[in-house]
Amino acid sequence: MHSNEEPLGLRERKKIRTRQAIQEQALRLFAEQGYAETTTEQIAAAAEVSPSTFFRYFPTKEETVLYDPIDPVLIQIFIEQPAELAPLDAMRAAFKKVFEDIPVERTQTELERQKIIFQIPELRSAIFERLGDIINLMADAVARRTGRQATDVQVRSWAGAVTGVLTAAFIDPEGRPTTHDDDFPVRMLDVADAALAHLEAGLPL
Repeated sequence: MHSNEEPLGLRERKKIRTRQAIQEQALRLFAEQGYAETTTEQIAAAAEVSPSTFFRYFPTKEETVLYDPIDPVLIQIFIEQPAELAPLDAMRAAFKKVFEDIPVERTQTELERQKIIFQIPELRSAIFERLGDIINLMADAVARRTGRQATDVQVRSWAGAVTGVLTAAFIDPEGRPTTHDDDFPVRMLDVADAALAHLEAGLPL
């Protein structure tokens, strides 16, 4: 049984590395020569993959910036938290695990990704258009932890509340990230934990 599982693990790791390499090269090229001036062919060449391989991982150039590799990791760690933890406690624990363990090189990539998003109006708009997708992702995850349906109004309300407080905490009134600085992982964790703690307390003012 183990021999059948191992190749799948290796394939998945290779996919993760390829996706990461494409995104890193895309972000590097955007920073060096501009977002509009960079083509998918240039990104593929820099990542040493074929154009067809590029499009298997990212259907558009825009997706190389909008794809957030931290989200699926955060959701999986949230799902795996001990069953006795309440959903908000599990989410706070998941943030702590993710941002304490994030590699330095991943930190720099994420900082560059955020910087480009908030420099390009169409990318910034696309992020806000995807809030519904994030709520769905959050609802599916908390439904798995609680044994309820992802369509349950209370499950979706919880998912919407968590998404809302985190969005408000991470983005300033000018639409810029509040966590975009050299102390990114610590700052991100502090902001997320404070927002979730405020939600847990009932959002007192």
